Amino acid sequence: MCEFCHKHGEGKKWYLQAKNYSEDLMSDLRRRKFIADFFSKPGDLTESMGKLEKLSRAPAFVKGVLAPYISGRQKKIHFGQVLPMEDIERIFGFVSSVIRTACLCRQENLGTEQRYCYGISMAPQGGEFRKIIEEIDASYLTGPDTAGLETLTREEALDSFRQHEKEGLCHSVWTFMAPFIGGICNCDRSDCYAMRATVTYGIPVMFRAEYVAEVNPELCNGCRQCMRVCQFGAMGYSAANKKVVIDPRRCYGCGVCRASCTKDAITLNDRTSVPIAASIW
Repeated sequence: MCEFCHKHGEGKKWYLQAKNYSEDLMSDLRRRKFIADFFSKPGDLTESMGKLEKLSRAPAFVKGVLAPYISGRQKKIHFGQVLPMEDIERIFGFVSSVIRTACLCRQENLGTEQRYCYGISMAPQGGEFRKIIEEIDASYLTGPDTAGLETLTREEALDSFRQHEKEGLCHSVWTFMAPFIGGICNCDRSDCYAMRATVTYGIPVMFRAEYVAEVNPELCNGCRQCMRVCQFGAMGYSAANKKVVIDPRRCYGCGVCRASCTKDAITLNDRTSVPIAASIW
């Protein structure tokens, strides 16, 4: 299990522990300030990515020193973990409210509102998390067709997440000063700063999922649709066997590849059951 499962989940999946979504955690004034600053200063994300890009060009020994420091700092304030759809369903089974809002990364990257981020709370109507966001000057929350924060039912949210999977987007939960979990995002490498930092620049700000994908060669027909949606470069194709193969060392266990497989040839296994990937987070 990942580091957070031991620290914040008592050896169980930390993101399935209701206490980590508790309104009690919102009484921390530092956490409230961090959330307000995070949503009111989206330009800080672009500035941070600029610094990471410069770091990627620095000598290896410099990156070797700074990368662990940056990841360690992020684990304290804003860190994520990749989740498959079945764990999203479990989370939506115990949280009390779901709100949809604009994605800060895409707002900064594309200059347009794209609603791929979801606030989740144990309190009705988004609780204190929603109040904090609504109190700031969040002009990015207003788009051509929607305004403010959208409140979704559990069924509406799940339908949206299934659609995001069809788009090839990877689900991930996010802390706002660990262990508090306040949001679920739907990410890709082209627009998501966190995925770019983790996968492109090699500075992890998110854990891999608790799973690893596997292809059943008996069912795979070699169509390669799954390869088109893999955000992590974990899938290859055997020209000799006309089958897709997955490198468990690169797989993040998001399960998005399954949504594009018409033959149900892809399954997820517990990461701990795959020796070569068990310690790779």
